[in-house]
Amino acid sequence: MKLLARLLALAGLGALAFYLLTAPSRLDETEIAAEGSGSAERGARLFWAGGCASCHAADDAKGEDRLKLGGGAPLETPFGTFYGPNISPHTDGLGSWTLADFANAMQRGVGKSGRHLYPAFPYTSYVKMTPADIADLYAYLRTLPPVAGRAPDNKLAFPYNVRRGLGLWKIAFGEDAAPIVALSASAGDVERRGQYLVEGPGHCGQCHTPRSQNGLGALDHAKWLAGAPNPDGRGRIPNITPGALEWSAGEIADYLATGFTPEYDSVGGSMVEVQTNMAELPGEDRAAIAAYLKAIPTHQSE
Repeated sequence: MKLLARLLALAGLGALAFYLLTAPSRLDETEIAAEGSGSAERGARLFWAGGCASCHAADDAKGEDRLKLGGGAPLETPFGTFYGPNISPHTDGLGSWTLADFANAMQRGVGKSGRHLYPAFPYTSYVKMTPADIADLYAYLRTLPPVAGRAPDNKLAFPYNVRRGLGLWKIAFGEDAAPIVALSASAGDVERRGQYLVEGPGHCGQCHTPRSQNGLGALDHAKWLAGAPNPDGRGRIPNITPGALEWSAGEIADYLATGFTPEYDSVGGSMVEVQTNMAELPGEDRAAIAAYLKAIPTHQSE
C-alpha cells in the first residue's frame, strides 16, 4: 500500500508539473501597444507582407475577394490537417477580440480563449514584429468585410491533438525577437529592413527552411532558407541563399513585383500566392527583401 501511495503521489506531482509547465504564457502589458493606436494605412502594408489572404481567404479568391477572410483551404501536414480560421471582423472571427487578444495570438500563440494555438500559424515568426506593427495590422483587419462562418476543427491524431502539450513545444522550440541571421557590421538600413520583413511578418523561413530531424516540426536555423519539402507535400521549396539563388538583388526584386524570372519564366506553385502578395508592397520593401537575401550566409540544399 505504501508503494502504491508513493506511485500515486509521484503521478500527481508529475501531472501538476506538466500542468504548470504547459500553461499558456501571455505578453506583459508593456509589450502591447495601446488600444486604438494602430494605423490601418500602415497595417495594409503588413497585411500583404504577411500574406494573410493566402491562408485566411477562400481558396483561389481573386481581387477584392482576397480581403474576405472567412477561412482558407485546408493545410495537409504530417501532423494532420489544419484549417485557417476566420479572421474577419465578424463575431465568428476577430469581431470581439481586443488588440491584446490579437497580440497574444500573434506573438505568444495563445488564442482569445486562453488555449495554445498550433504553430501552423507562424507566431514563431510574428514574435519578431514590433508592438506598433501588430497594432497597425490589427487596425487594418478591422476595416475588412465581416464574413460569417467558422472554419472546421483541425483534424489531428494523438498525441498532436493534445493541445496542452504545445506548452512543452514552445519551451523547446519557441523563438524570441532576436534576429536569426547575424548580419555583418557593414549591413545598412536596407538589409536590416529586409531582415525584419523576411524573418518577421513575411515568415519566409516557414517554407524555405528545413525542419529539424526530430519529427516535431521545429525550424533548423543552421540551414536557414536552404530549401525544404513543401508543407503541402507537393515538391520542394527552393534554396534562396546566395549561390543557390544566383539572381542579382534587382532581379529578385523584379521577380517579386512581376512574377517573371530573369529567364522570362513565370512564378509557379505555392509561390504564386506569395508573389501576388509581394506585388502589393512598395518597391522599397521588395528591394529590402532582395538585399537581405543577398547578405545572408550560403547554405547547401539537403
